[in-house]
Amino acid sequence: MAALTARRTTTFDLSQDSVSVRTLNSALHQASSDAGWRVLSPRGAHSIACGLDQDLTVDIEGHVGYYCAGMNQRATVTVYGNAGVGVAENMMSGTVRVRGSASQSAGATAHGGLLVVEGDAAARCGISMKGADIVVGGDVGHMSAFMGQAGRLVVCGDAGEALGDSLYEARIYVQGSVKSLGADCVEKELGEVHLAELAELLKVSEIDADPSGFRRYGSARELYHFKVDNSTAY
Repeated sequence: MAALTARRTTTFDLSQDSVSVRTLNSALHQASSDAGWRVLSPRGAHSIACGLDQDLTVDIEGHVGYYCAGMNQRATVTVYGNAGVGVAENMMSGTVRVRGSASQSAGATAHGGLLVVEGDAAARCGISMKGADIVVGGDVGHMSAFMGQAGRLVVCGDAGEALGDSLYEARIYVQGSVKSLGADCVEKELGEVHLAELAELLKVSEIDADPSGFRRYGSARELYHFKVDNSTAY
């Protein structure tokens, strides 16, 4: 197991009968800024560390279920395991890191902040993302960045079918292969400005990869307005 965050003030063990996710989340919501927390034995529980709006550091030692760190704002949440559906869903700011892999819809509708999945992410990673940065160390499943409006998705492995389907202005970088592109998603030039922003994203995500080995994808901007010739694509 990787080294855990040094700053800790409070430990919650969810294997104890007297400690529930509701108890944990209530304590986190009342915590003062700049506090550290350690969560033991999550055992796949849902909705851990949701709705945080302070500068907290939360280390979760084990696998989590649905919507971990959803609606995160300002907090730094690290999962030392795998995450279920919707990790960091609707995140506003802060950092969420999954040391393992994530299930479907990781970072869905996220408006800001940074989500790092060190393993793989399943289908619909970054669906309807609205400004967050999402960096995946492995592969992503089909329909990733579907209707991505803003933000950046970095995939260090391969991408599944229909990548970037109905994309708006989110930017996608993929190091591996892409099974297929979705409607209105096209490959674009990887310029110096893109290499620089990609290098910075990889650095802050603590992922070792060469930016020059990536390809960039974005919107062809053909679906912004209705055109009868494109009617079958809607």
